[in-house]
Amino acid sequence: MPEPSNLLAFAAIALGMVLTPGPNMVYLISRSICQGRAAGLISLGGVALGFVFYMLCAAFGITALVMAVPFAYDTIRYAGALYLLWLAWQALRPGGRSPFEVKKLPEDGPRKLFFMGFLTNLLNPKIAIMYLSLLPQFIDPASGSMLGQALVLGTTQIVISILVNTLIAMSAASIAVFLTRRPSFAVIQRWVMGTVLASLAVKMATEARR
Repeated sequence: MPEPSNLLAFAAIALGMVLTPGPNMVYLISRSICQGRAAGLISLGGVALGFVFYMLCAAFGITALVMAVPFAYDTIRYAGALYLLWLAWQALRPGGRSPFEVKKLPEDGPRKLFFMGFLTNLLNPKIAIMYLSLLPQFIDPASGSMLGQALVLGTTQIVISILVNTLIAMSAASIAVFLTRRPSFAVIQRWVMGTVLASLAVKMATEARR
């Protein structure tokens, strides 16, 4: 099991990430508005399966890499810090904008809804890289199985994402109206998340290996 402090910190970051508008949020809100809450929830099932896929790939991949390659932990840590800095720059750069934009979507059947939710998450490189960027710094080799810790952290992220995205799908119309009437929210969101990501990147790069 991860240290309680590490688990709580990771949960807080996972919550902040899921509250940041991105491809999954855009798709779920758009689908819920165009086709109803049930369609949004079915799509969320596919998104959740995508999270599980990435969690297993990241958990087994990180464990195998760290065990097989000397200094792999630090390599992943520095690569993760650079990626987070890139995300921060994308949010803070001149002309940067929130990716939130509700799209008109055609009506689809349950199977296609589930598959498209899965595909939306699977083709989101941010999710894959984020697992490699965030998970390593919360894993302490002295606290037991690295694989077990990675699975616990990944499961925590999935549970938080499903709960938040369920609320988003159920309240899609209200969220869309809120964001349309308050364009300044997107600017505030960009600066807050950009600052958080940059701070986390610096922490990752300067933190000594546990």
